[in-house]
Amino acid sequence: MREFSSSMKYADEPMKLNVEMKDFVHDGEAVNRPNNSLEIYLKELGNESPKVVNLIMKSIYESDKREIKHIGSKRFGIQYLLKGIYTYNGFLYFHTQTENGSQVPFDVDFIRLKLVDKKVAKRTAIQETVMLPVRAYNHNVQIAGKKMERTVFALEKFTIPNNKQLIVELFEKNGGRHQKLIVENEDIIRAKVINDLKVK
Repeated sequence: MREFSSSMKYADEPMKLNVEMKDFVHDGEAVNRPNNSLEIYLKELGNESPKVVNLIMKSIYESDKREIKHIGSKRFGIQYLLKGIYTYNGFLYFHTQTENGSQVPFDVDFIRLKLVDKKVAKRTAIQETVMLPVRAYNHNVQIAGKKMERTVFALEKFTIPNNKQLIVELFEKNGGRHQKLIVENEDIIRAKVINDLKVK
């Protein structure tokens, strides 16, 4: 029988009392995990606690307010809306809604956010920068027929240069009902500030 040696040590005054191991990309349900982990890459949160980020996303989701009324896309029976942009402690939170007006389920392949040039001359290389979410709340991989789903994405804070715009693209798996939202810098700088008292 093989023996295992233990390298654990007891400390009277440990440096850390708690270690958070939960992955906050989903809320524990298998349906809320990203469908394509290569497209939605989760980055570290720096000094921010994953618990606080998750609490903010949950609060935005549950309040379900439509702060933005001019950014949306509707094609092939699918409506994709940006309901709100929020900011807190160095992060931006995007609240989106996808409504399937058809009877055919909409399977999400991936969501891509990228900064692109507003005007690109012919034969010019397109300059684009992909923005990577750090967390996602309630990211469902399928919107059933005649159903609606909402998601909150957390991103590191950024602004958009005058000659660029943010494109948010929603792609359908094995389909062509893709959606596209265009976000300008004015929308970012008008992000609603989240009050500390409502979070903690």
